[in-house]
Amino acid sequence: MSRKLLAVIALLLPSIAIADMELDTLKNKASYAIGVDVARSIKNRGLDLDTDALIQGMRDETAGDTRLDMSEMAKAKHEYQALARMEAAKRQAVEAEKNKMAGEVFLLENAAKEGVITTDSGLQYKILREGDGDSPTLQSKVSTHYKGTLIDGQEFDSSYSRGKPADFPVSGVIKGWTEALQLMKIGGKWELTIPSELAYGSAPRRGLIEPNSTLIFEIELLEIK
Repeated sequence: MSRKLLAVIALLLPSIAIADMELDTLKNKASYAIGVDVARSIKNRGLDLDTDALIQGMRDETAGDTRLDMSEMAKAKHEYQALARMEAAKRQAVEAEKNKMAGEVFLLENAAKEGVITTDSGLQYKILREGDGDSPTLQSKVSTHYKGTLIDGQEFDSSYSRGKPADFPVSGVIKGWTEALQLMKIGGKWELTIPSELAYGSAPRRGLIEPNSTLIFEIELLEIK
């Protein structure tokens, strides 16, 4: 966050206690909205900051009389950011292990269901509708409709919701898709259950997909281009 933005925020901050603030003017509402934006940015970065000290820093900077010199502030920020990254990595590792274990249990149970086939790679699929055309190759580009969900049923992506098919090269998608598409025929509709190592692995992603997530897709192969 730039010093200029902090100064603007500080100028908008009233001197009265927050609990007594009335959001009845444009200035107050703008101040509040910017405060929410700042808080969201801090929260999204996983930082646990002292709100009172944060606001005081804004006011001191605006007044031109900071309580720490530049070297002290730089050192504090550097050390705290390093600590925050370490804590975030620990949380991510815990989440990744939890997701991996949950995925393994789900895959084990799913493998026993009627009609589910497990390949040597660990990919699981169930044929919902047989196709009768050609199968794509690794060099093909295909047109598909699909819906992706987590093992708890939360939908994270859908071409149906966007109202148009998705086109992409067979070699340009996650491993589970690349394998499944080469087994499908035009017109086929399959349900794929994809272990994390054939999906996005332990890499963190934006949105609902957490590290080591097992993913479920319904996919229709519409066309080979």
